[in-house]
Amino acid sequence: MEDKQLYRKISSAAKWSSITEIIAKVIVPLTNMILARILAPEAFGVIATITMIISFADMFTDAGFQKYLVQHEFESKKEKNKSANVAFWTNFVFSFFLWGIITVFNEQIAFMVGNPGLGIVIVIACIQLPLTSFSSIQMALFRRDFDFKTLFTVRVISIIIPFLVTIPLAILGLSYWSLIIGTICMQLFNALILTIKSKWKPKLFYNFKILKEMVSFSIWSLIEAISIWLTVWIDSFIIGYYLNEYYLGIYKTSTIMVNSFLALVTSATIPVLFSALSRLQNDDSKFKSMFFKFQRLGSVLIFPLGVGIFLYRDLATQLMLGSQWDEASDVIGIWALTSAIMIVFGHYCSEVYRAKGKPMLSFIAQVLHLVVLVPTCIIAAKFGFWPLVLARSLIKIQFVIVHLVIMKVVMKVSVLKTFKNVFPTMMAAFAMWLLGFLLKEEVSESVTLSIFSIILCAIFYFVVLILFPKMRLELFDVVVKLMPQRFLKSRR
Repeated sequence: MEDKQLYRKISSAAKWSSITEIIAKVIVPLTNMILARILAPEAFGVIATITMIISFADMFTDAGFQKYLVQHEFESKKEKNKSANVAFWTNFVFSFFLWGIITVFNEQIAFMVGNPGLGIVIVIACIQLPLTSFSSIQMALFRRDFDFKTLFTVRVISIIIPFLVTIPLAILGLSYWSLIIGTICMQLFNALILTIKSKWKPKLFYNFKILKEMVSFSIWSLIEAISIWLTVWIDSFIIGYYLNEYYLGIYKTSTIMVNSFLALVTSATIPVLFSALSRLQNDDSKFKSMFFKFQRLGSVLIFPLGVGIFLYRDLATQLMLGSQWDEASDVIGIWALTSAIMIVFGHYCSEVYRAKGKPMLSFIAQVLHLVVLVPTCIIAAKFGFWPLVLARSLIKIQFVIVHLVIMKVVMKVSVLKTFKNVFPTMMAAFAMWLLGFLLKEEVSESVTLSIFSIILCAIFYFVVLILFPKMRLELFDVVVKLMPQRFLKSRR
């Protein structure tokens, strides 16, 4: 009975998480498409460096406590609430401490990230730090309880706010300030609504013994987060240092645009996967089965998205960003293809390590990747922007190899079984690529025909996919679970 209840919660969580990401991936790209036609690439370059700083500081304000609250098995609700209070006050106080450090050294930081003279901009943008720390614990508790329906409501409303705030300010000529103000408004809304909707409310309680226990668990999560930050941002830092804001804006806007489409799948599945695996961490058989199921279902959309964006990168750039972003086309294409491979064979593995309480494995994987990544990017940057883009994209394959080795040696997950698990989606994506390659040669001059060929490729992909009996049954099961129960009852 408990298993059935857990799987029902997982199914419901996955449904609401998926709906959230579908709506987000309609509104957010639409906002970016409009802003890309109003703002210059340099403005996005400034925002990229500010985001780099904020994301780094945010790691310390959270300190891995979110993952602790989701993953840890508490003996009682009272014990869970005590830990939540300790995590909340630690995050909140530390966020102000970090904001103070950034304020004192703002010009030095601005110079270091390639934006001298923008120190005050960084200080104002970093007001997000206490705002995000205020809502992070509530978000973790919602995820622990598989309450993704509430997170759906909050997320959808919050992503509309920048659309209503940022675009009007950009039209008025506020450049990067429009993006900063819009993001601050979004974080303020998140903090208020998540606190109001949460059953748990912060109380004046603190216990250093609980803090010590949480830190002993979270220290590896924090170290892992730092290594992930380096992996995500080291290329941007190198571009900002060796090149300029224009190329940083081209690069980061392109990669963010691709990531936002792929996140349609990852943001919907990874938080649910971590919560599900955390509950199954003591049952090895069910644990692995759940991992393979999520990896397989995630690949159903990730592979065709990656291949499709690569094939139609010129059209994607034209539609999403506009004519002033022509240089972004090849960045978008190669990034989408290699990211799809890395997500399926890398990102899902990271959730396995964390759910088993072994975030140090993810840290080891990041370090082994950084050892190759950093010198590769530095050397490539000296040859120019495009060699750096190509090198940075292709080096992801090395990261995949690292994850496969760790999964085999430490987690006892077969590499062969991992590939067999997603073999149908790989074959269907390859078949779609062949068709798309042939069609693209005939319709490259027409936007309308290109869009029609994309639809044909998508249909062909799923036709090939359902030729595999297991995938046919699994996709049918997913569709049934995503349908409203009232509709299914009426059909009966």
